[in-house]
Amino acid sequence: MSPAVSVTSGPYAPPVPARTLTAVSADGARLHVEVHGPEDAPPVVLAHGWTCSTAFWAAQIRDLATDHRVIAYDQRGHGRSPASPACTTGALADDLEAVLAETLAPGEKALVVGHSMGGMTVMAASGRPRFREHAAAVLLCSTGSSRLVAEALVVPLRAGRVRTWLTGRVLGSRAPLGPVTPVAKSILKYATMGAGSAPHMVEACARIVHACPRAVRHAWSAVLSALDLEHGVRELRVPTAVVQGTDDRLTPPVHARALVAALPNCVGLTELPGVGHMTPIEAPEPVTGRIRDLVGTYVTGAAPEQGSIPAQTKHIQRAEQTEQTEQTEQVWQIKEGA
Repeated sequence: MSPAVSVTSGPYAPPVPARTLTAVSADGARLHVEVHGPEDAPPVVLAHGWTCSTAFWAAQIRDLATDHRVIAYDQRGHGRSPASPACTTGALADDLEAVLAETLAPGEKALVVGHSMGGMTVMAASGRPRFREHAAAVLLCSTGSSRLVAEALVVPLRAGRVRTWLTGRVLGSRAPLGPVTPVAKSILKYATMGAGSAPHMVEACARIVHACPRAVRHAWSAVLSALDLEHGVRELRVPTAVVQGTDDRLTPPVHARALVAALPNCVGLTELPGVGHMTPIEAPEPVTGRIRDLVGTYVTGAAPEQGSIPAQTKHIQRAEQTEQTEQTEQVWQIKEGA
């Protein structure tokens, strides 16, 4: 299977990997894995989201591969990884463990980054021995642990049973997405990106998402609609940072705030004003910068004590509690660059 993405130039053109390999998951599923950058550099593992592929991380890979070993893989059924009948969060966790085992030496530590369904993959794997062996820290981008359909804002109605029902039908549609047309790009931009996203960003996202087979898109939508990984959040004990776009309609900020309140060792929430769900493409510099900070603190440097905030954080302020999360804990909100 070839990555049907037509971005051939600019920051979102997929870079050529130093090497490719195949990781075999617990049930025999074969996963396409790419390794970029120097073999002796500090490792970063990238797990993409629903309907995406390794191409989604092009901007991060291009920047980081100068001085990091970047490991990116296609989730089963996505990109160059063949589809599998097993579509479960357990299978996602198996797949991540297989990639870690195939690409990292015993005991070697890495930063693990997950966007959307990739973040859910990390939550699902949080209690696994292989994950705990290799994860020095985690970055969760634009993701949530439960109530994805109920909280999504892609249908412009008040919260309630009607909106939830319609959202489920939209996200779980079996209809083909068709060619990448101006109308298709407008719809995708509304649902997944901030209003200020540049045309080349929208084009890149559309090419990647439209390349996902519709049967795969539908199968994983059912998994996401029934998602409950709150136990996985509580098991995620390594230092974990969260990145969130303020205009995300697929996983709105209520999810990020709930994660921050529930994570045992959260090291901050970075909110990106005006950015939607596709944070690595919409805001490549802040996302890549956060990755670099976390690698420097937890992979190559001395990690702070449990529960502490990284020294690189320039400004920290208490965020008010939100009614949506209904938490009794206070939430740390990081505004980088302030």
